[in-house]
Amino acid sequence: MPRKPRPGASSTPGPDPSVPAAGDPRGAAASDPRGAAAGAVRPPGALAAVALLVIVQAAALVGLGIAWLVDLVRGAAELPAATVFLVVFALGVAAVLVGGIRSLWRGNRWARSPVITWQLLLAVMAIGWLGVEPSIWAALVLVSTVVVVIGLLLPSVVAHTVHGREREGGVS
Repeated sequence: MPRKPRPGASSTPGPDPSVPAAGDPRGAAASDPRGAAAGAVRPPGALAAVALLVIVQAAALVGLGIAWLVDLVRGAAELPAATVFLVVFALGVAAVLVGGIRSLWRGNRWARSPVITWQLLLAVMAIGWLGVEPSIWAALVLVSTVVVVIGLLLPSVVAHTVHGREREGGVS
């Protein structure tokens, strides 16, 4: 026996919950996976400053890696195996830093950990350099690490990396 519709109930289905309503602030980004970037909120200015400093650090690591590689090829390296390790390490850390900043820019909170971990290691090295022979370079490295860590912990940056993916309809 077929069911009779309840009085006042319509036989047409209601609105699709996966499609945002006209006033939904998520807009097209929630329904169109390709439009996620277009609907994303612009990262805060502090994250841009942090990104610049970390990119400079990554570029310095790439430069060191290339210099060590040139020494290795010319035969000037006293410990070739250690030099190969340093080249691979420097290029690997540079890749992690660039990937971390790219992910932070997109609002992924996981990327904060490797970037801050590198900053802490770099700060320990800079303090060691300052203890042996004070130089402007060691001081600049230490200042840059402090700026990056503070910048990544600012409320606007934390909010971007905690809620950035939620705005895009994804999970961070």
